[in-house]
Amino acid sequence: MKTTITTADLQNSIISVPPLCRDGNLKSNAAENAKLIRHIEAGGVSTLLYGGNANFYNISLAEYEEVIDQLEAAAAPETLIVPSVGPYFGTAMDQVAILARKKYPTVMLLPTMAVSTPVGVRNAVLKIVEKLGRPIVLYIKDQGYVTLDVVKSLVDAGAISWIKYAVVRTDPAEDELLAGLVQTVDPALIVSGIGEQPAIVHWTKFGVHAFTSGCVCVAPKKSQEMLRALQAGDLAKAEAIRVQFNLLEALRNGHGPIPVLHHAVGAAGIAATGPALPLMGDLDSAFQDKVSVAAKALLAWNSAV
Repeated sequence: MKTTITTADLQNSIISVPPLCRDGNLKSNAAENAKLIRHIEAGGVSTLLYGGNANFYNISLAEYEEVIDQLEAAAAPETLIVPSVGPYFGTAMDQVAILARKKYPTVMLLPTMAVSTPVGVRNAVLKIVEKLGRPIVLYIKDQGYVTLDVVKSLVDAGAISWIKYAVVRTDPAEDELLAGLVQTVDPALIVSGIGEQPAIVHWTKFGVHAFTSGCVCVAPKKSQEMLRALQAGDLAKAEAIRVQFNLLEALRNGHGPIPVLHHAVGAAGIAATGPALPLMGDLDSAFQDKVSVAAKALLAWNSAV
């Protein structure tokens, strides 16, 4: 596992956001998680972020160290793994106490709007960073979670390794918060965090030159090709690749991004993802066939010469 991180790492690879494979007893399945990691790495993707898709929101403290040790052991030497903590402050601090003994170069704080304020988020990040001894990833998922002043103060304090920006807009080109963010901090610190769908707009209009993806777990080679096309200025090729992800992404939008991806990876035969960890539930059986067809088609496209 790679134990350092720079902003250059954010542009070298798509930031994949995989599910976490579990067995029938809801235990983290080391062998199947390793299969999924190998598949992602084989597509040229070298950064994996374990957050919402991996349901780190509901992970228990009792299993946390075992899970992150499994991921570290499975990763190739140049693969960067970013686990998550939180979303609640007490949970995050207990998890960070474990991570402080490990080699992970950064960690992401999962967001919650239910019991947070921008100033409270700032205070939490500073205390987490102090305990961890390393800067962390700030995940901006909702309008109002933080203010631009809070973000700037955290960046100026050296507390932020990078920012995952994932506020969903009806039109991603119309985004005053993102426009303000790229004027407030170095855009090299910002990652488009909503998959391939808005990535081209975020790239061309806002200068955000990195993005996360869930569907990359099915088609890593193609997602990485989209990144390279954007870097080469070939927008037509990037768009041609992006639209191929639309079917599975539409299913994620309609039936839940986490359960659809969890089922898709398993249905495509990439790795046995197993049952969903509560409080999440498994994908409704009425939609499983549609997801399976889309996932298998995406995997076949990824494998085609």
